[in-house]
Amino acid sequence: MSLKKAGIIIFLILLIDQISKIYIKTHFALGEEIEVFDWFSILFVENEGMAWGTKIPGEYGKLALTLFRLAAIVGIGYWLWDAVRKNGSRVLIVSIALIFAGAFGNIIDSVFYGIIFDDSYGHVASFLPEAGGYSSIFYGKVVDMLYFPLWKGYLPGWIPFWGGEYFTFFEPVFNIADSAISVGVALLLIFNKKAFPKEEE
Repeated sequence: MSLKKAGIIIFLILLIDQISKIYIKTHFALGEEIEVFDWFSILFVENEGMAWGTKIPGEYGKLALTLFRLAAIVGIGYWLWDAVRKNGSRVLIVSIALIFAGAFGNIIDSVFYGIIFDDSYGHVASFLPEAGGYSSIFYGKVVDMLYFPLWKGYLPGWIPFWGGEYFTFFEPVFNIADSAISVGVALLLIFNKKAFPKEEE
């Protein structure tokens, strides 16, 4: 598979990811939700840190996380280029392209969204507001909107520790970029032998 074809995959994912995020950011207030089905909603949340809302503490924690993401994307980009150069399998190149596109999509939020949007608290954000953005470069928040509460209800009382508590499955809110990363990683795990074939002796 050529680098050009991998680039097309990356471009399409980034395009869909950023269009969806910009639309949500400029049409939804933070926390606003539209139920599409019982098991799927569009819910606007912003993620300041890593997966599951984890944060690096301290004044420069967010900056350190963004810089780490930038360094990681360089490494993933080299991995993709090297896989193409070595005629890696199609599943390997597609997987890396998906992971690269997803990581890059969230990096765009982290680097630029703080300066191109104002905040979304209680109102819909503006694109390139005259008064400036809600933060500075490298301090943007990642926009999430895909919410799949597949099951909601009270857990049976016989379950240790959590019995009788209200529980939602699946609770995380994510975006197209997160989905691309997850699919890329899943492909590598499921088709591991095809992605990393052993050389014949």
